[in-house]
Formats: sequence, structure tokens, C-alpha cells
Amino acid sequence: MQIVVDLNRCQGYAQCAFLAPEVFELHGEEALMFTPAVPDGSYERVRRAAAACPVQAILVGERAGPGER
Repeated sequence: MQIVVDLNRCQGYAQCAFLAPEVFELHGEEALMFTPAVPDGSYERVRRAAAACPVQAILVGERAGPGER
């Protein structure tokens, strides 16, 4: 699973950091740091974090393997 965060859209509400702290971390008041490749076992928490984002700044998707589109 891969994630992408639109940092221009992110407003620093930190719902993602609360729900999936192993992937998202807020530095200061507005600087979001995140791990693009979601660790095994964190998929459901990341999906919940993306759904909880008030501005829908988090995109979640499966990474295509060789020969897949």
C-alpha cells in the first residue's frame, strides 16, 4: 500500500497522526511528515486516517506490481 499526501491541501488537523502515528507525524504546528510505503499491519489504521482527514488530503492506493496497470 502506498500513500500520497497533498501538502498544499493539508491544514494540520493531525487526525492522521492520531489514528496512524507509525505513518504520520506532525512537526510543529503545520509540518506533516509521513512514510509513503505503509508498513504491514498498519493498512486499516491508514485507511481510517485518510477517511478522517477533514480536507481529504490523503490518497491511499495499492502499488502496482510488474506488468500491472
